[in-house]
Amino acid sequence: MHELIAAPFLEDFLLLRPGHASGVKIRGHHYLELRSLAAEEGPLPGWLCRAAHRRWGLDLDAHGSTREVVLVREPSPYGHGRASYEVNNGCNWACPHCVYGDKRHEGLPWPQRAKLLHTLRDAGVVWLELGGGECTIDPHFADTYAYAHDLGMMVEILTNGSTLDRPQLLGLFTGRRPYRITLSVYGATETTFDGFTQRRGAYRKFRRGLAAAREAGLPLSLSVVVTEANAHEAPAMRALAERYADRVREYTHMSPTFTGGSDPLAQQAPDYLHHRTPFTGCDAGHTSLNVNPFGLATVCKISRDHPIPLLREGVAGLTRLGGIADQALRRHSGCTDCALQQSCTTCMPLVTLYRKAGAPLDRYCQHA
Repeated sequence: MHELIAAPFLEDFLLLRPGHASGVKIRGHHYLELRSLAAEEGPLPGWLCRAAHRRWGLDLDAHGSTREVVLVREPSPYGHGRASYEVNNGCNWACPHCVYGDKRHEGLPWPQRAKLLHTLRDAGVVWLELGGGECTIDPHFADTYAYAHDLGMMVEILTNGSTLDRPQLLGLFTGRRPYRITLSVYGATETTFDGFTQRRGAYRKFRRGLAAAREAGLPLSLSVVVTEANAHEAPAMRALAERYADRVREYTHMSPTFTGGSDPLAQQAPDYLHHRTPFTGCDAGHTSLNVNPFGLATVCKISRDHPIPLLREGVAGLTRLGGIADQALRRHSGCTDCALQQSCTTCMPLVTLYRKAGAPLDRYCQHA
C-alpha cells in the first residue's frame, strides 16, 4: 500500500500522505522524475526522503523502490481536482433540518460504482468527499472507500458517527487513513440530541463513535449545527466539539432541501443568524463537482440542473460542466439588475432554492 501520493493538482504538483491534511508542493521536474522512477521501479530519490521526513517525520531510507512507496497520479486534461460523492442518501436518523428531504436507501451496485470511481480518478480528482444521508451504512461503503483510497484519492468522510466504533470500520480507517472524518454535533445532552435526530440512543452512538475515532488517532473535524431545537445548548456543543477536534465549524443558516422543500427552514434559530461574506464566485463546475447516488454529475450539491450521466458518457461528459456552471451562476429574474449584487451573500442557485421553498426574503436577500 502506498505511503505517499504524487499528483498534479490544477497548476501545481503535490506530494501528499494519506491520512494527513498537510502536503508538499513539488516542482514539475520532480513530479516527472517520480513518474519515471515509478515506471522503471527505480530507487527513491534523496530529495523525496528528505521532504517526507521534514513534513511528516517519515523515515523512507529503509524502503525499496519508488513504486513501492509512491502512487504517482497521471495528469488529467479535465482539471477537476475535488469532488463530492453522495454514496447513498439513506440515513439511520431523521434530523428535521436535513437538506436531502426523503432519505431513500438507494445507490449504485458495485460494478457501476467502481466504474464511477475510475471516472473521477481520470477527471483528476485528488480530494474526494464521501457523504450522502449516512454513507457508512451503505452496503458497499467499505469497498467504495477502499477503492477510492487505492486509486490515489485523499478521502474525507461525512458521517453522523453512529457506526465509527465498529471494529470493521476502525480497521478500514486505520489501515487506509482518511485525511478527515467530519461529524455533526446536534446536542450536548442525550435528551436534546435524541430529540433532534428523532432516534432513541443516537447520542450514545455518537459519543461512542467519536471516542473510538479519537482513540484510534483518526483526523477529526466537528460541525456544530445550531437550530431552534438545540440553541440552548450551543455553548456546551462548542465545548464538546473543541475537546475532540482541532477543526471545529459552526453552522447556523438552515437551507431548503435540494429539491426546494421548505421543512428545514422551520428549524432556523433567528438569534443565531449572522452576517455572511459577499459571494464573489466559486470554482464549482470548473475544478470541482458533485455526484449523486446514481452517478449523475452536477455543478455542486446546490446547483443540480442539467446533470451529466457519467456512467454513460464517461469523463468526457465533464467538458460541458463548466458552461453549465457559468449559466447557473448568472443572475436572473429580480436579481438581474440589482444594485446590491457586489455585496450579495447568496449565489444564484441557492437563491433559486429559497424562492422555490417560499422562504422569507431576509433569509437570503439584502432587500428584506
